[in-house]
Amino acid sequence: MNFINKQLLDYGLDAVWANYLSIAIMIVLIAILCIIANFITKKVVIRLITHIVHNNKYKWDNILLEKKVFHRLSHIVPAIIIYYFASAFPNYQYFIEKIAITYMIIMTLSVISSLLSAINDIYQTFEISKVKPIKGYIQVIKIIVFILGTILVIANLIGESPLILLSGIGALSAVFMLVFKDSLLGLVAGVQLTANDMVRVGDWIEMPKYGADGDVIDISLNTVKIRNFDHTITTLPSYALISDSFKNWRGMQASGGRRIKRSLYIDTTSISFCTEEMIEKYKHIQFLSDYIVNREREIEEYNIKNKINRSNIVNGRALTNIGVFRAYISSYLQHHPGIHKEMTLMVRQLAPGEYGLPLEIYAFTNTVQWAVYERTQADIFDHLFAVAQEFGLRIFQNPSGNDFRSIVEGPNSGLSPTE
Repeated sequence: MNFINKQLLDYGLDAVWANYLSIAIMIVLIAILCIIANFITKKVVIRLITHIVHNNKYKWDNILLEKKVFHRLSHIVPAIIIYYFASAFPNYQYFIEKIAITYMIIMTLSVISSLLSAINDIYQTFEISKVKPIKGYIQVIKIIVFILGTILVIANLIGESPLILLSGIGALSAVFMLVFKDSLLGLVAGVQLTANDMVRVGDWIEMPKYGADGDVIDISLNTVKIRNFDHTITTLPSYALISDSFKNWRGMQASGGRRIKRSLYIDTTSISFCTEEMIEKYKHIQFLSDYIVNREREIEEYNIKNKINRSNIVNGRALTNIGVFRAYISSYLQHHPGIHKEMTLMVRQLAPGEYGLPLEIYAFTNTVQWAVYERTQADIFDHLFAVAQEFGLRIFQNPSGNDFRSIVEGPNSGLSPTE
């Protein structure tokens, strides 16, 4: 700047005006230099880096580009130029240097933040990220970096050593504990969730207390996001998964089969011993022919061996329509293409109650897809409801308005159907 001032004085300009004009010219020159440097960095260097990134086989550098790590680095160049030329303004050198250093610290924090986000995105491209997410740890590192960056900025502006400010943080620890309570709880919860493998991204979890029932889409320091099956998003605090109970369906999804556990309620008044006509009818049912023949032979051998008097049907052993129906359901499920044959399959009776005799089907489908599971289950029960009457059984249900109307309009009521 002294050279510019001297040149202006040589042209006969007043010393005061020459001083002001030299300062203005210097500022313009520095601004032009910063613009040129920024232009070269963004239009040349960044474009060159972008070209290299897009034309190699690696994917991680594309993520660095998307997170604008290189773009934010370019902002540091003008600050370095301004800091270098601060000595040209002796009266304002200290102030200019402080501002330039502060700007460089802030931009460095921005670069580190972008770099950490890029690291998390790169990590998520690996399968292990679903088992061991690091987003919570990345957020903790960001908090620490920003706290240290803030201390450096303040120390730079007030001209004191950062160690002096760090020594005073101990007195503010209680305040930090209060301000970052959720973050600390989330950090502890995140460590426990990861260490115990309690939940992963992609898991189907159910937490009725919070209205959550869907797939985990994100695990961060403070929150866990769940996309419910109605496409709404439920956000839970991370520590809620530690302090409260929840159901994780991962085991079901990994097993390859989903359980069917549903009962048919049989009207107990329709249960009876099988007559000869009924037995002959059952022999022509594909899933029962072998069962009926084997059971008849077994029962006959037992009754003969024990000299049972069969003049009364109560004596000895005999087939019942409910027993035959139970055998039919079991055979039907074993031959059903949608049922998993390697998992538990049984048809059992539960304790009878006010709704009749529960005949429970306990089996697993050979798929975990929700729509296919529901379709398979519906197909099975459609068939069983329709076929129950072929065994002389009635499915129980409470009387409806139509039932009462049939009673009132019965043949002995004296009313015509239209009355």
